[in-house]
Amino acid sequence: MVNVDPKLTWKILEDAIREIYNQNISDLSFEELYRNAYNMILQRFGDKLYSGLVTTLAKHIREVSELIEAAQGDLFLEVLKRKWEDHNKALEMIQGILMYMDRTFIPSTHRAPVYQLGLNLWRDNIIHSSQIQTRLLKTLLDLVQRERTGEVIARGGMKNAIMMYVDLGSSVYQDYFEKPFLEVSADFYSVESQQFIESCECGNYLERADRRLDEEMERASKYLATMTKAKIINVVEKEMVANPLQRLVDKGLVKMVVDDKYEDLRRMYSLFGQVSEGLPMIRDVMGCHVRETGKQLVSDPERLKDPMDFVQCLSDKKDKYDKIISLAFNNDKTFQNALNSSFEYFMNLNARTPEFISLFVDCKLRKGLDGISEEDLEIFYDKVLMLFRYVQEKDVFEKYYKQHLAKRLLSGKSISEDAERSLIVKLKTECGYQFTSKLEGMFTDLNTSKDTTQGFYASQTAAKAGESPMLSVQVLTTGFWPTQPRTSCILPAEILELCGRFQAYYLGAHTGRRLTWQMNMGTADLKVTFGNGKKHELNVSSYEMCILMLFNDADRLSYKEIEEATKLPTSDLKRCLQSLACVKGKIVLRKEPMSKDIGVGDTFFFNDKFTCKSYKVKIGTVVT
Repeated sequence: MVNVDPKLTWKILEDAIREIYNQNISDLSFEELYRNAYNMILQRFGDKLYSGLVTTLAKHIREVSELIEAAQGDLFLEVLKRKWEDHNKALEMIQGILMYMDRTFIPSTHRAPVYQLGLNLWRDNIIHSSQIQTRLLKTLLDLVQRERTGEVIARGGMKNAIMMYVDLGSSVYQDYFEKPFLEVSADFYSVESQQFIESCECGNYLERADRRLDEEMERASKYLATMTKAKIINVVEKEMVANPLQRLVDKGLVKMVVDDKYEDLRRMYSLFGQVSEGLPMIRDVMGCHVRETGKQLVSDPERLKDPMDFVQCLSDKKDKYDKIISLAFNNDKTFQNALNSSFEYFMNLNARTPEFISLFVDCKLRKGLDGISEEDLEIFYDKVLMLFRYVQEKDVFEKYYKQHLAKRLLSGKSISEDAERSLIVKLKTECGYQFTSKLEGMFTDLNTSKDTTQGFYASQTAAKAGESPMLSVQVLTTGFWPTQPRTSCILPAEILELCGRFQAYYLGAHTGRRLTWQMNMGTADLKVTFGNGKKHELNVSSYEMCILMLFNDADRLSYKEIEEATKLPTSDLKRCLQSLACVKGKIVLRKEPMSKDIGVGDTFFFNDKFTCKSYKVKIGTVVT
């Protein structure tokens, strides 16, 4: 071991450190310098080496501090950046020279390692300098302010200064930059929020808030510490979203919903989702809006005059809100549940809603969907079922649906049996077998009736074509079909005879059964030749058939004579006569005196001059 002179050895090292800081290191032998430092530690001169290092570094850094303080304007950050980079490079070299001291002497004395010592001295002499500290913070915050107001700033010096804080330690960064940065940011966004919320639409405000969040995230990624990103985002969310939350909802939510502002609503959902009470507030306000508008709809006297319009409005309203939830609220299940609850509330305020939904289906399926694709039909069914689910009195719907289905099937006005069965299958899936068992029984009766009619005619002696009327009978099982009032009428002789033969055939094939004729539910096709030789086929009700066939044997009949010959109930008789004699374009009978109403003193004549462009003419029964 070579004895060393500590004063001389330190002088060599001290000069080397100064040279390193002056960046004039070409003549230095790092191996020799390392050996000198090594020998000082071995000969127990570590304290002198360390204290000398502290003195030398501190002196140099104080000189640097004066240079930084003297820098003016934009040069301030530039000088700071350059001196900080020089300091770090110098520390790396010095650390290499004093590596042995770092590994052996410093751990045993609990002192700061060489590199950390250099950082601490920079902190104490540069960052703690009253002039530099205040000026640096003001410069950085001013740059942020300018950038927030639209100016383009030089981010390089900004980033270097902020990363310098980070390198000096998280507490230094937080105390000397992050904390005041967040405080200033909160003040800035608080003022901006108040200004914007007063001066612009809610949608524009949300767009501005969204853009501010993007800007802060981008700013954080470019020159702030990673730890600050979440904090500054929280500041913006608090000042621009959380604090004015109620005002934003009151100012714009309902209007955006009414106007279908999907993008604005999507932005509101996204922004409010970052605040704990945000989404529940949107959900509650929207739910109240749906309830109130729905309540107005179901209680509007004008709407109630048209069941089709009533249900269509319900369907359109549901489509509207479903679309909002899909496009703007990310199909949020809690929003969908709130919507369902609101619809169930207001739809059941009107006791006629089940009836109107059934009428809506009846209108669409009564040849109303001709040419519609199977896919579109499924969409229609799904919309109907969605409304049906909200109805609490499902047995009321079943009653009306049963009546309407019966009329469609018996009058042959349904678009198709497959279409009818498809909806019933969906109702069965929704409500169970018991709900649809009677409806399915109707189809069974119709199919059985076809076989029965074919069997009846197969059992009869063939008649010459045109000499005997054709009878098509629907044998309906009591309990499956809606109960109809028992009515009586006197059938034309040829019809009565044919009905008798069918009854004998049916009861002979089915012992113990009983048939009750419901003539008020039947229809007839009559081939009629008018006075001008023009022939038409009239589709009429069974009651109207009974009236018209009287004129095969008479040209003129009074009301009393028709009443006596048919035994029709007074209300039914008057409606049938009004349909035959008072409907413009379909006047098969003329009456005297001419009027829109039927009186017991009226007289009726067969209209020989009846004309119509169509061969087949449907004579409906007027509703009084």
